[in-house]
Amino acid sequence: MRYLYFINMRPILIILFFMLTIVSAKSYGQKWQPGRFTDIKGNVESGLIRFGTGKGPIKGEGYIEFKQDDKTNPFKLSASDLRSLVIVKDSFVVAHPPGNEIWAKDQFDFVKVELDEDLKLYAAGSVKGGSGGSGFSVSPGISTGIGTGVGGGGGYGAVGGGISIPIGGSSGGTYEKTAYYYGENTASMKQLNDKNFEDVMCDIMGDEPEVVDKIHAKVYVLANIEKLIAYFKQVKAAHKGS
Repeated sequence: MRYLYFINMRPILIILFFMLTIVSAKSYGQKWQPGRFTDIKGNVESGLIRFGTGKGPIKGEGYIEFKQDDKTNPFKLSASDLRSLVIVKDSFVVAHPPGNEIWAKDQFDFVKVELDEDLKLYAAGSVKGGSGGSGFSVSPGISTGIGTGVGGGGGYGAVGGGISIPIGGSSGGTYEKTAYYYGENTASMKQLNDKNFEDVMCDIMGDEPEVVDKIHAKVYVLANIEKLIAYFKQVKAAHKGS
């Protein structure tokens, strides 16, 4: 009887486990993290930061919440108030969706700087396949990784660990993946896709010939770009240390 009881309870236990996992992930996204921001006037403030997920100060813009320490009251800063920010060791800049794209919630939001080369690589979240019509929408739910860089105007730098924070809203769709963009800055960024991947990534990583060779050999493609980014940083660091 006890064996049968366990078998009957097993699906319920599995569901509860995944529910707890989801709640834990959402809670992490709301956690205050050490960081700093640079506002549009160039002023830099350090303290504790988290991304806002509710109604922001300005409609159509993402926002952050900031406080100097655990004892002070937080306040909200909209994307248009900021040039850039660093949370833990990840760097972000503000951006509009390029071209004719429409982001799912906020049309002025934060994107993460994945690679700070002459031609930069940005991570801009979850691409949702539309359930009807043409095109797609992007909800910048920034993925994990390591970011350093200078974005569309403000100067900053970081090397680092990677945090996963849900930014922006979501819309109906059939699939979801992280979107990557490239450009000299956010004003000129274009989306990375299967067709332009080889040319763009070879341009970004051109100073490391062994990495370029692996891109040409199709060892790395858009589907495993995270591994390519990690490999590029590993090779670059090794050459700097030698």
